[in-house]
Amino acid sequence: MNIRINNNKFVVKTMITPKDKSAGMMRKKFTSPNQGMLFLMDDTDHCFWMKNCVIPLDIIFIKDGMISNIHHNCPPCKSKDCGNYCGEGDMILEVKGGTCKSLGIKLDDTIEF
Repeated sequence: MNIRINNNKFVVKTMITPKDKSAGMMRKKFTSPNQGMLFLMDDTDHCFWMKNCVIPLDIIFIKDGMISNIHHNCPPCKSKDCGNYCGEGDMILEVKGGTCKSLGIKLDDTIEF
C-alpha cells in the first residue's frame, strides 16, 4: 500500500492480524528510506515498545487521517524493561528513526492513501 505525507510517498506493509501487530518490527530492518509499517487499530489509546527491534523508529499516531502524536527516533530495546511510546489513533505508522524530522513531518499533517 502507498501513503503520502506532505508529498512524501511511503510504501507500507499493513499490519492487520493480532500476530502481525504483536511482531511488528521485531528483528526487522527497512530496506529503503521510504518504507514503513502501518498498523490498523481500534480508535483508542495504544502503546508501542521497541523490544527486539534492531533500528531506531519514528512512531506516528494517526487519528481520522491526521497525525495526532509522534515519538521521534525511538531506540531499540534488548532488556525486559522497555519503555512505552503511547498515543491515540486508529492507525500507527512506523518509519525509520529520524524520518519525520528530516522530511518536516509534524503534528496535524494529513495522511493520503
